[in-house]
Amino acid sequence: MTAAWPICLGYVPIGLAFGVLAHNAGLAPWEIGFMSLFVFAGSSQFIAVAMIGSGSAIIPIILTTFVVNLRHLLMSSSLAVYLQRLSAGRLSLYAYGVTDESFALNMTRFREGGWDWRRALVLNHTANAAWIVSTIIGGYGGQFIPAGAFGIDYALPAMFICLLILQIRGGLYVLVAVISGVLAASFSLLFPGNTYVVLASVLAATLGVFLRKVYGKGSAGKEEL
Repeated sequence: MTAAWPICLGYVPIGLAFGVLAHNAGLAPWEIGFMSLFVFAGSSQFIAVAMIGSGSAIIPIILTTFVVNLRHLLMSSSLAVYLQRLSAGRLSLYAYGVTDESFALNMTRFREGGWDWRRALVLNHTANAAWIVSTIIGGYGGQFIPAGAFGIDYALPAMFICLLILQIRGGLYVLVAVISGVLAASFSLLFPGNTYVVLASVLAATLGVFLRKVYGKGSAGKEEL
């Protein structure tokens, strides 16, 4: 729970912002709460609320949310290395709480050592509780808080920038991050929806693996990378 507090601190303004936007889109506070409980994915929830507000049909909303959350496949494949001995029930409970923020922090702690699935699970669900409560409060206060007030519209990208910095452990990581950003920006002009996020991530990560195999041979090379 101590490790989770920076995530919770970031979730509060983002959750409030989401609650305000969801309220403006016509959702009641209890609907906002259930959406946060069952979906628990900030970016896709923002997108879904925007589509609901614009009158989109249910099928496009579900498909768009699914595509946006495909990045969780990449996160889960990385976390699986540290969660191989968990039962299906515990693994499912853990998988529910995987988000960009919890993934970044848990991966950092797993790599540093002295971290296990119990601590990771508590971190996930502490952040989950903070998110749900914040979105409900935002839903109730939505009528009093205008969208974009106090800079809360910048809270989400600011958090992702911080998480990116925590992930960088060498020159190769910087290179992969830059390539991923360039590809995402380029693909966003070519592909509709949010598929460009997954495409850019997969291609950049694949290139990173290739570069590590080529230039990371030997202990000195590995330490530098």
